[in-house]
Amino acid sequence: MNKYLGFTNQDYQRQIEECFQGVQNQIESSFNNIDAYLDSLLNETSDSLNVQDQKSLENSQYTSQINWPQFKLNDAKFVSQLSQDIQPIIKTKINNQLLLKEQQLQINISQKCEQQIRDIQKSMEQKLIDKEILLEQKNKEIECLNSKLNIKEQQTIQSTHSINLKPFNYQIIQQSSISQNDWCYAIAFDNDCSTLVAGCESQIKVYEFKQGIIKEIQTLNEHQSRVFTLNFMKKSKQFISGSVDKSIRIWKQNQNYLWSSLQILNGHNGVISCLVLNINEDLIISGSHDNTIKFWIKKNEWLCQQTITDHSDSVYGLSLNQQQNRIVSCGDDKLILIIENQGQNTEWKVIQKININNYGLRVCFIDNNMFTLSQYNQEYISVFEMNNINKQFTKTRDITIKCGSDCNCLFPQQYINQKCILLSKNGEYVNLIRKKQNGEFLTEQSIHFATYSIFGGMSEDGQYLITWDKQSCQIQIRKYHEL
Repeated sequence: MNKYLGFTNQDYQRQIEECFQGVQNQIESSFNNIDAYLDSLLNETSDSLNVQDQKSLENSQYTSQINWPQFKLNDAKFVSQLSQDIQPIIKTKINNQLLLKEQQLQINISQKCEQQIRDIQKSMEQKLIDKEILLEQKNKEIECLNSKLNIKEQQTIQSTHSINLKPFNYQIIQQSSISQNDWCYAIAFDNDCSTLVAGCESQIKVYEFKQGIIKEIQTLNEHQSRVFTLNFMKKSKQFISGSVDKSIRIWKQNQNYLWSSLQILNGHNGVISCLVLNINEDLIISGSHDNTIKFWIKKNEWLCQQTITDHSDSVYGLSLNQQQNRIVSCGDDKLILIIENQGQNTEWKVIQKININNYGLRVCFIDNNMFTLSQYNQEYISVFEMNNINKQFTKTRDITIKCGSDCNCLFPQQYINQKCILLSKNGEYVNLIRKKQNGEFLTEQSIHFATYSIFGGMSEDGQYLITWDKQSCQIQIRKYHEL
């Protein structure tokens, strides 16, 4: 069929609808001019075009009257006009659709990205939590391993020394003795035996210590009453003091090698009678005449974490085992407490109570499973060992020592791993006891002071024993000698 001929009004309209279906509803306003132009054109030819098909149209007597070139021209103009009018509309429609799709795509992408970011963030947070848990477990494993290695090392050292150890005694260095009329209730060496501190009544006197010779370099006057405990930190130039004034003080050395009070720990309502410090130096355990044991932990500063109230009278002795997870205490209530910590940053719990026949004055862990106890006015030291089956401590034997009248709980028991020596003040004597390879204890030396008012301590390596006693009113230094 001829492209320009044979179209009825209906055919033409159908062709237009077929070509532009889908966009007509959105662009009706733009078709008004086109419809008007189309109606005008069709009205001009409607009277002449009455045939029904192409053949009738070609044989019609009216054909010569239609002016076909004009119709073709008008039709071409119409098509051209139609194309010109429709093109920007279609472009606009397509652009709008593309823009809408692009915006929707951006929204979808943004939503997906946000969801992915949230999913990733949740995943990372969970991974961090898992890593922290794993890290904490690893730290605990490392701490446990370090403790075991430390114990094995100490046991190896102890075993090696036990094989080769000879009889010994401590001999006084006469030229090192210095007069001290004020009572010295506590004395302690630092880690390298270069500094010595002594609690002389309420004062703390600091001494330089070189090759057995002592020289006073400073006096500290902050305590308001007698100083009963002194403990040096091994990793840092600090020491701790406990007093009858119910306070504990942390002391620090400055750049000029002078000491000053760093922090005061208040919390006890009675005399500070005993104190121990853990290996990591982030835990202080103190016992008091207020019947309590307090656990102090180091954060930015020292603070009280926990208080044990199971004693019914004054706490006299404390000791921490090699693994650093068990405390033994004794006191005026004739009771021994075994206190245990199950893990890092957990509470300490009393796991065993042992009743004894007398006041417990001093107590000391020998290793993780054994401790010794000195009781009031007794000529023996009791040994307690843990049963591996029920994990309970029971008395297994007594060590014969010299004692005499005893009237105070100060001068704590001390065990020196390097030399397998137990230092124990009992009444008027200072007993020096060797732990033998077979586990037996032998008292090697008993130093008589003719007074029960004896106070002192031993250097960590066991080379020096330092004492003050009421009879001589001297600070005396004795040195280890093998026989």
